[in-house]
Amino acid sequence: MEKWTPKHEAPEPLEGPVVATVTGGTVIWFVLFLVQLPFYGWYADHGHTWWLWACLAGGGLGLIGIWYVRARDAAIKREAARAAGTAGDAAPGAGH
Repeated sequence: MEKWTPKHEAPEPLEGPVVATVTGGTVIWFVLFLVQLPFYGWYADHGHTWWLWACLAGGGLGLIGIWYVRARDAAIKREAARAAGTAGDAAPGAGH
């Protein structure tokens, strides 16, 4: 059997409002946790307390995700500014 190999180039990754998307998802996880919290007794009686903890874990992981995507976004902007600065310095007649 032949090993699978791609027959075409992979598409460029989609860029969008990543920070806003991750922040929105994190808020939703925390809201779901807070909405379910008053019903803790019912969840405990029916063996579904993991629903609450899953929402809390989603919110906590979302906070890590927010930190990560903000750092990534800042690094992308720094690199673009550095590349633009380098391209501007290499312009013909610049500084000579």
